[in-house]
Amino acid sequence: MQDQTNTPAPLPQDATLDRRRLLLSAAGLSAAALGGVALPASACARPRGSTAALPQAREVPAAFTLPALPYGYGELEPVIGKRIMELHHGAHHKAYVDKLCAAIDKHPALYSKAPEELLADLSQVPEDIRQAVRDHGGGHVNHSAFWRWMAPPAESAREPGGELAAALVSTFGDLPRFQEAFNAAGSARFGSGWVWLVWSAAGRLEVLSTPNQDSPISAGQVPLLGNDVWEHAYYLSYENRRGDYLKAWWRLVDWAPVEASFLAAKAKRG
Repeated sequence: MQDQTNTPAPLPQDATLDRRRLLLSAAGLSAAALGGVALPASACARPRGSTAALPQAREVPAAFTLPALPYGYGELEPVIGKRIMELHHGAHHKAYVDKLCAAIDKHPALYSKAPEELLADLSQVPEDIRQAVRDHGGGHVNHSAFWRWMAPPAESAREPGGELAAALVSTFGDLPRFQEAFNAAGSARFGSGWVWLVWSAAGRLEVLSTPNQDSPISAGQVPLLGNDVWEHAYYLSYENRRGDYLKAWWRLVDWAPVEASFLAAKAKRG
């Protein structure tokens, strides 16, 4: 399945800078921020009325905005290239946020719930926006976690420890066999989707994959670790070699947040 997010045609350089300055100003950011690679957090900016010359930022809960990355776009190289990260975060993830907000704007009371809450029970979402919340809400939640699960190669915790390490050994035999199962599931995912390590509703670790932007949250599972196998996540560097991308990606995994989520999920189950 091809990526459905759309990237607008580029503006001339001067027009692009002027537009960005206006948007940054509306978001309360200084012009100095233009020198950085990270885009400002999306505020679901939309025109106020048909006569508005430019979109103006409007406030929504932080959970419905584009999160800032905990590292620079180029800091995951050579595993993931800078240009991939610029597009993946600044265009693809932002598009999911904007389209999610466009859907929620039709039923603003839903802003009182976190995106994860909406995904956990899609039946509570009005039918006219349910698919949009599933797709774009899933894309937003999945990517927000994805960024947190990675760190620059020199900074990432290379191996899990503590109770998580013991649980991986108990479930899969050892860490390499877990990684093999994870990579195999990611390689086998037809088209676009994600591969996951989850804490299942039955209270055990499982490897699975989901299509498109579907979240394990919607199936009552807790995503502990996930890798994006949409082509936009790797194609500029790896072309059609998804398997190479999956193998290289382990150099970026930061096990600290994975273990924290595991302990929280285990404790919640009691």
